[in-house]
Amino acid sequence: METTIRHEERHFRASATVRDVVIGMSDGLTVPFALAAGISGAVGTVHVVVIAGLAEIAAGSIAMGLGGYLAARTDAEHYIIEREREQEEIDDHPDEEAEEVVDILRGYGVDPQVASGVADHLRRNPRAWLDFLMRFELGMTEPEPGRARASAGTIAASYVAGGLVPLSPYIFISRIGPALALSVAVTLLALFAFGYVKGLVSGTRALRGAIQTMVTGGLAASAAFLLARLIGR
Repeated sequence: METTIRHEERHFRASATVRDVVIGMSDGLTVPFALAAGISGAVGTVHVVVIAGLAEIAAGSIAMGLGGYLAARTDAEHYIIEREREQEEIDDHPDEEAEEVVDILRGYGVDPQVASGVADHLRRNPRAWLDFLMRFELGMTEPEPGRARASAGTIAASYVAGGLVPLSPYIFISRIGPALALSVAVTLLALFAFGYVKGLVSGTRALRGAIQTMVTGGLAASAAFLLARLIGR
């Protein structure tokens, strides 16, 4: 008996969560890193760097989380408004909306008669008809329930996790010079690893993404450090 091997789809389906992690982690690694480096260039007390860093992480995570929440809420509200508007168009102009289904399918190379048959079937299933037009005419998909809260929590938590990386050496080392040196080393390594993993997940060039992420964070911290040194003189 011949065994049929089922094709396994290898698409990544948690893109929204990954996007939130990327947003929170990238800023969490970069902004506190630049702040800590900048303060290190202006003051000689580790205590000041830790307090300022923790305050920035707290404020940054709240701001980033709130931004993610509002963005997700806006997307959800926009989807509801457009869905209601599309439903009104179906109710008021059903023939024209059915013709739009045919046009969409013909754009994918579907035979006109087959496309007309699909449109007729959709007209007998109003919800599927509306879903089809939302997806293929407007390019919109229904947001997941609770997406706004999940986005806010993911972004905020990722920001905190990223921000503690460059700040942790200052917590355990009492001298500013060694703490800064270790912070630079640890954070650049974390930026490289983060960029590499992000590239693997997104399907892009992982090594290139790792180098770009590391260079971007390093430049931001260097600029902050040099600026603080110049001002502090």
